[in-house]
Amino acid sequence: MAMTSKPPVAEKRLGSLKAAIWVNETKNGPRHNVTLSRLYKNDGEQWQETISFGKNDLLPLRKLLDQAHTWILEEQQSTKDQSD
Repeated sequence: MAMTSKPPVAEKRLGSLKAAIWVNETKNGPRHNVTLSRLYKNDGEQWQETISFGKNDLLPLRKLLDQAHTWILEEQQSTKDQSD
């Protein structure tokens, strides 16, 4: 049986940095996860993605994580409001 992967429910970008927000439906309700990556062009000018970050990426990553965290909190509140 072939598995198909679902796209992230949201993405946040800050320059070449990306936070992908994923949702997993559980019996206790939705659970969100975040993956981080950095986009770059290789020698052949093709876009690539890595999960390795340099010193200059760290503070922007912090801001990106804050944006992802805010999105998740707002999504949880929206879901809660809809069920009330």
